[in-house]
Amino acid sequence: MDLFRTAQPSLLESAWQWVQTPYTLIRGPVNAILSIPTAIPALSFVIFPFFTSYTTSLNLALFYITWSTLLLSHDKLKVEFFGTLIIRVVFYILPSLGFFLFDSAVPSLAVNTKEHGDVALPLSAEQGGKTGRWWKVALVSVGNVFLAVLLQCGIEFLFTDILHIRSALKISNALPMPWNIAKDLLRGLLVREILTYYLHRYVLHSPSSPLTPHHAAWYHSLPAPYSLTAAYDHPLAYLTHNFLPTYLPAVLFRFHLLTYHTYLAFVSLEETFAYSGYNVLPSAFILGGIARRQERHLMGGGKGNYSCWGLADLCAGTSLGQDVAEDVRDEVGESGVGKKVRGKAKAAGKKARKGSQAVSR
Repeated sequence: MDLFRTAQPSLLESAWQWVQTPYTLIRGPVNAILSIPTAIPALSFVIFPFFTSYTTSLNLALFYITWSTLLLSHDKLKVEFFGTLIIRVVFYILPSLGFFLFDSAVPSLAVNTKEHGDVALPLSAEQGGKTGRWWKVALVSVGNVFLAVLLQCGIEFLFTDILHIRSALKISNALPMPWNIAKDLLRGLLVREILTYYLHRYVLHSPSSPLTPHHAAWYHSLPAPYSLTAAYDHPLAYLTHNFLPTYLPAVLFRFHLLTYHTYLAFVSLEETFAYSGYNVLPSAFILGGIARRQERHLMGGGKGNYSCWGLADLCAGTSLGQDVAEDVRDEVGESGVGKKVRGKAKAAGKKARKGSQAVSR
């Protein structure tokens, strides 16, 4: 009977399988996409009769097949680990590194896009110049992101393989419905806002907290935020301020893994732009207001603006400078003024055209 027993992989073989996992995870979906032109004729006999509008439905069906194949062919913990890592790399690390290199390579051009000028450049004299700690900021920021991903997967391993309970996140073949995704995103961001406020204010800025000196010596030693500083902090302070408020809502509501990755992509983009130091952002109303509040928190000595979006600070009365309600009023006012100006311009144009027609007659 021993002849038919499957040999257990060695430690070296197991390590090599983990190294190959990112390639195999990416190779599966890419091959599926590349094989779609040849697969559609065969699948059409099965799929098309069940869908009245087959364009969108077929895409969903193909995505479902790819997702199910991925879960069946790979360990769920590996799918969560490398999926989360790819999201953080694509939506935070790579864009932040791009902004960081732009600020460092052409500072004369980048300074014109900075809200606070030279002080927000990584190689400026205020930041220590070329011999400053820009390299430490980059290494610590990237290292903290990897640490958070490892901790997340460590929690999943603890739940499933040691405690033998269900996973913290829902990982199943069933795809989440659009309404459930929207609902989870809304309540996840709301709980994140509240957790960030209380953990930031009472754990990282409390005189009695052991993390307060570390947070002050690391993050609050920066003159102004710039790209990659969103994750620059003492590792314990970073996990308290960034990881826990982001991850705990997903565990509390047990997000589907695809919902969590969507949620994490939003958070990553928010961190990328809000801490970039730029005065030109994709959304002047949302990201612009978040960026201004983060800048005031850092440059104001941490005396307010503890939350992400400013809603919790508005309710608690700890806003520094213009709060989120004033941002909304300004946006509405500017929109109203813009509409009035456009309306008057159209009316003047119509009168001018009528006058020219009367003269020609």
